[in-house]
Amino acid sequence: MATGSRVLPWRRQQSTTAQEVAPLLATYKSRHPKGSLTNINRAYDTAREAHRHQTRTTGEAYISHPLAVARVVADIGLDEASIVAALLHDAVEDTELTLDDITQAFGAEVASIVDGVTKLDRLQFDSQEAQQAATMRKMLVAMARDLRVLIIKLSDRLHNMRTLASSPAEKQQRVAQET
Repeated sequence: MATGSRVLPWRRQQSTTAQEVAPLLATYKSRHPKGSLTNINRAYDTAREAHRHQTRTTGEAYISHPLAVARVVADIGLDEASIVAALLHDAVEDTELTLDDITQAFGAEVASIVDGVTKLDRLQFDSQEAQQAATMRKMLVAMARDLRVLIIKLSDRLHNMRTLASSPAEKQQRVAQET
């Protein structure tokens, strides 16, 4: 009996997860042959779990976005901490995960990068423009300390622009102007 492509039910989730993250891991290993995949796998699992109930406007699982951003970062050849931060870049903003959680699980370096990329949505502002200005100031300060913040933010915007076609026209206009 041939079982070459059959996946046992209790291994389906693991198999799907491995397939989703495999291209990212392969890209990272091609650039950093001696690098460890442990934290990247842990960050992927953490982001997948944190975003598990979220979907993109396209209907696909939200994890596809942080994964795509991490792929761009890996394609550029950035280090492990950058890829881990790219996978977690929306987690503090959009889920219950906190910067303290990220610090405990992945260290201060990753948490600092994630913090630099995170918008200031949770604070009260008089207007959308005031919020955007404060977010921009925060990112400029973070970028002055660590250029990886800028690279992850640009990778984030790149993926958002690539997938904008499925969004309503007013969102397309707003995102294009912000970018």
